[in-house]
Parts: sequence; C-alpha cells; structure tokens
Amino acid sequence: MTKNPIVAIGLDTANPQLLEDLMSKGYLKNLKALREQGAYGHLTYANSSEEMQWTTFVTGCTPEQTGHWSRLTFSPDSYAVGESSVYGFSKHQPFYALGDDYRVAILKTPQAPIAEGVSGVQVSRRRSLPTDLVGELTEKHGKIREYKEYGCWWDRGNLTFLHKATQEGIARHTAMCKDLLHREPWDLFVTVIDEPHYASHDFWYLSQPDHPLHPYRSKDIFSSDPLMDVYEAADRSLGEILAEVPENAHVLVFSIDGMGWNTTDLPSMVFLPELLYRFNFPGQYGLAKGKVGTPAPAPIANPKRQSWAGEVWQLRHDPNPIRGAIRRLLPGKYQDKLDQYLGSPQRPALTSPYQLLKQYPSLFWQPTLWYKALWPQMKAFALPSFGDGQIRINLQGREKQGIVPVSEYDSLCEQLMQHLYSLKDARTGQPMVTRVIRTRQNALDADPGIPDADLLVEWQDYPSDVVDSPDFGRIGPIPYCNTGGHKPVGFLMAKGPGIEPNSDLPTTSRVVDLAPTVLNLLGAPTPDYCEGKPLFNREVSNVSNSSS
Repeated sequence: MTKNPIVAIGLDTANPQLLEDLMSKGYLKNLKALREQGAYGHLTYANSSEEMQWTTFVTGCTPEQTGHWSRLTFSPDSYAVGESSVYGFSKHQPFYALGDDYRVAILKTPQAPIAEGVSGVQVSRRRSLPTDLVGELTEKHGKIREYKEYGCWWDRGNLTFLHKATQEGIARHTAMCKDLLHREPWDLFVTVIDEPHYASHDFWYLSQPDHPLHPYRSKDIFSSDPLMDVYEAADRSLGEILAEVPENAHVLVFSIDGMGWNTTDLPSMVFLPELLYRFNFPGQYGLAKGKVGTPAPAPIANPKRQSWAGEVWQLRHDPNPIRGAIRRLLPGKYQDKLDQYLGSPQRPALTSPYQLLKQYPSLFWQPTLWYKALWPQMKAFALPSFGDGQIRINLQGREKQGIVPVSEYDSLCEQLMQHLYSLKDARTGQPMVTRVIRTRQNALDADPGIPDADLLVEWQDYPSDVVDSPDFGRIGPIPYCNTGGHKPVGFLMAKGPGIEPNSDLPTTSRVVDLAPTVLNLLGAPTPDYCEGKPLFNREVSNVSNSSS
C-alpha cells in the first residue's frame, strides 16, 4: 500500500458556481469544510459537445487522440446511425489499470466499462469484477439506481418520482462505498455520485429563477428546492464516505463538467435539421413553420402529451390548416394511421418517431432522425447530437449516395456557415451561432481522430425556443426539452498531506489533468499518451503523517 491512499469522488455535472453560491449561504457543509482544508479551482474542458468528458477523465486523453467524439456513430456506406456509449480502451487504457502493484476499487464511474489490468474490484450498474460482486452489493444495499432523461419537465409524476429516486440512489450508493472501503485498505478508490446530473436536467427550471420557464413552474409540487435537495443529499453522502477514509489519504472531489440552462437541445435537435430541410427542399417546411416579422408567441409552458417527442411531432407543418388542427388533436399513435389515409403533410415526408421506435428504441425521440430517410437526397444534413450542432456533407466518393462533388465541398461549407451566422433568436434578435468549426480542410480526410461531422455549430449561451432565418423563415416556438444542459466547466477540491489549505488551483487547470494528478499522487508512472499534467508538485505524493 502507498503511504498516502487516494480517494477520488466525482459529483457528476455539479455546477461550480452553484456550489460556491450554496456554500456561501451556509449549505453543503462537508464540501465547504473540504474547500477550507485544501485546494480548489475550476476545470475546463475544450470538447464539451458530446458529453465525452468521462472518457477523457478515465483515459487522460481528449477526443482528438481517442477518436471517441460521440455516443453515436455514422456510416457513410448506409447512412446508418449506431450507438457506442463507451470507449473500448483499445489504444488507451484507464489510468487506474495499474497492474498488481496497486489495489484499486472503482464504483459506478460513467463511460467506464470493466477493464483489464486492474488489481482490485470494479462495479458498474450491471456488471462487476469479480462477477458476483454487483449482485452481492445489490442484495445488501439495494439496486444501483438507473435514470432516464425524459425531457418531460411538465410531468408532475416524473418529477416527484425523480426527487424520491435520487435521494434513494444516493443513500444506496453511500452504503456501497462504505462497504467497499471497509473491505481492505485500497491504494486508490474512485466513485461517482451521478444523481446531480439527472436532477439538473429536469429540476433546473424549478430551481433557477433566470430560466425562461421558471415563471411558469407549478409551485405546489415541492415544498423545497428539489435541485438543492439533491445537492444537499450528495453533500451528506460525501461526509459519510470521508468519515471512513484514513486520515493520511489524499481526497479529491471533482466534477468534469457543470450544468446550467440548456442551450443546445432545441438548436441541435430541432432548429438545425429543420433549417437544413428547408435549405435542401426550397419552399417546403417540415416542423413548426412560424410567421417571421411578428412578435414571438409565449413559450409553450403547458405541454399536454406524455413525451417531448410527441409534443414536437404534432408541430409538423400542414398546408391545410383544418387538417393540421385535426392532427394536433389526435394522440400521436394515431397520426401515422391518419397519414396512411390522407398522406403526409410534408413533401418530402418526415419519418415519425413512432415508426422509428423499433429501429432506434433509445433515439427515436431525436428529431434529427425524423429526417434520416431523406439524407441521401440532401446536400447536407444534421447528425443526431447531445450537444453542439453537427452537419454532415453528403459527399461524392465518401457517402454511398453522395451528391456533392468534392470540388463544391468548400463553397457549400461557406454557404452553410453564412446561413447559420444569420440565424437569430426571434425573442431577442441576437445571433444564435457563436462559432462554426470546420473539422476537415480536405473534404476526403478520413483521419479517425476527426468527428463524423464536417461542421460543428456552437450555439449562444441562452435558451431559445423560436428562431428566425432571413432565408428560410421562422422555426418555432418549440417546447423546451431538458431544462438543464451540460457546460464545459467543472471543479476540483483536493486535500491531503502536502496540499496547502485554502489554496487555489492554477486557472489553466483542465479535466485532462485529473488522471496525471492522481497518478502523481500515487507515485505511479503516467502513460506517455496522457495529455495533461499533474496539478500538484510531485513531492506531495511522498508526504505522510504520523498515521501512515
């Protein structure tokens, strides 16, 4: 065993600014004490578009090196979208795969499948090594909670269930941590409390007064702030876990990104695919045709359907207003049958989420896929995304049915960029796009480190539900999806021998620095492929106190 064991506890998407505000008001007492006992600072993450931050934490590598940019994959041969939720450690091992020299315990770390080369225990939601450990822990402490991101912020039943489930999930997770910590003196113990992530998606508008939906919230669901309840439960969990940790341990509490109001769901999942539909099929409208030049209607604050996808699907454009009104009154499951008799209201037609349910059971709700059948006919189309917008050029010689000559690739990219930069928030008149990134300078560049998208679109940092294009008209209003969204800033609190109390981390600290920092504190070698650097001097790892 090393002189100073390490305990690293993640608080998934815990917003550092919100933590700081709550601590200043007397809440989160365990985090506040930890802050006073050690170092603190923000962590930045350059590639926040697809929620791959946990892969960066586990490997110490950015997506440019792993090539793992997204939870989704695209095949130019078939236009198929696949799901690849975790990195397979094919080239870059997790930093904690340290062999027999270190005893390691890993509990519920996102995007981290069971890995080889780890001497100790590994537990995910459904699997473990040893294989029977997850069953043993479940029998003793209850099943590890799993949460779904419904995007149904108006569903009172879902909100009350989530509030109760996150409290139970944190309690079970705490019991499992204490159980594992008692089993042996680990050199390295890593775990993540992920409940703040799921709570923030649904509770953000209830908690934060600056969200556009906050004035429309139901005020009789909770007697307290449900998001703060989850943060306080996580803080209590932290206190219980740290009570079991040796006094000479180095303790790291961190988040690899934060959460704020959601600014990407509607732009990337609705506005972008619809804009490209109108660009490719002039004069045609797929979803939510609005009236440019008129005041933007009030936000859709009282959705009636049981899913966000159902709410958006009923906004399909129909040139016949009477028929369109009938469609909007029908339950979603009957709209496909109506289309069989009356024909689709759009030409060319979108594919309904109800049709896609069998093919894409976990993605059918993404409007980007409703346009998928039309991709071979389009010069450019939007790929499904959980963050920044992604545009793929339908290129000859790359896509099986590519229609854009390589000679026109550059000019098409420039044309699309102009349309994107002219897109405005219909409520404020502010530009929707802050930056468009070209991922390839050579149209046929097949470097595996490049994402599938040819253009990445970064949106303004404010929730928008209705947008105007001078060339393609108004889109929206659209009902908001998840009200909380990922932000590219996390934090690290660290205490232990050699770490100065009430000190600050360098302002240049990054998520990619976490793996080298842990390895440095362990006195273990850092793989050459790790891109970050230790945040503490190496001599810290050699300091011990009388209890070691």
